[in-house]
Amino acid sequence: MNASPPSDEYVGRPPEGARAGAGAAQRSTRKLLMGLIGSGIQRSLTPRMHEEEATHHGLRLHYQLIDLDTTGSNVDALPNLISAARTMGFAGLNITYPCKQAVIPLLDELSDEAAAMGAVNTVVVRDGRLVGHNTDGSGWAWSFRRALPDARLDKVVQLGAGGAGSAVSEAVLRLGARELVIVDREPERAQALAQRLAKLHPASRVQADTDAARALAGADGLIHCTPTGMDKLPGLPLDESLLRPDLWVAEIVYFPLDTALLQAARAKGCRVVDGGGMAVGQAVGAFRLFTGLEPDAARMDRHFRQLIAQRAAEEARPDATPRSPS
Repeated sequence: MNASPPSDEYVGRPPEGARAGAGAAQRSTRKLLMGLIGSGIQRSLTPRMHEEEATHHGLRLHYQLIDLDTTGSNVDALPNLISAARTMGFAGLNITYPCKQAVIPLLDELSDEAAAMGAVNTVVVRDGRLVGHNTDGSGWAWSFRRALPDARLDKVVQLGAGGAGSAVSEAVLRLGARELVIVDREPERAQALAQRLAKLHPASRVQADTDAARALAGADGLIHCTPTGMDKLPGLPLDESLLRPDLWVAEIVYFPLDTALLQAARAKGCRVVDGGGMAVGQAVGAFRLFTGLEPDAARMDRHFRQLIAQRAAEEARPDATPRSPS
């Protein structure tokens, strides 16, 4: 199923003056209702990124968190949530862990990218139909090339074959990786992803392995696509002795922005890419799909970094309330 580009009638598309960058008096005052479905998302900065960027385009956007953890729910709640979003007039939804793959059967249509990646992180509601997209891959690629434009891609190792890993693996192959080795704690999941990618790219370019040390031999770079290192799942996803100075390391975790993996890699002399760039890049793509407007990526990145710095300063105060595990 392929999704066509949003038409001018697409929900949330402001009038021509707004798209052309007209003054505030000419801009649309259309209200947009957006949301994010996932687990443990109370600390997400996505709502603030979207709402702030919307103000620069004269849009009134409310972004609602729909956190499965706060209601004791799981992915089984997805059908009801998706149905409710359609009924309540949501213009779109972002989808995150653990729902990126489970949401697919509930949608009417998939973009080529989402179909290729087997995961959805953005759902656009248009004329009552739910169209699934994936901006994780393009967001990661934008961040990676921005940070390491000259990085070698002869051999790349990726840890993690879940929803985000599916998107990133497709993106790195599109960037030109000659060989991609996927390692996951569930070998069958890594193998399934490798087999799916081999249907879209030459089979010689992708393989699965069960041993990170073996996979990293002769590798140019390491991409980390598991939850390990998040505030609620601290630690390293692999033995730090496997890191070496000639290896670049790209992270997708951004809470915290400077993960244990990045700290260890930097100490070894590796060039690193933090997960914040991907968070911004995927939001840029989602905003474009939701509104039909062209966001200012640099402005969104500056705003994101400001939010991260503000949060770090707040949490460093002696009187700060201990943060929730979520």
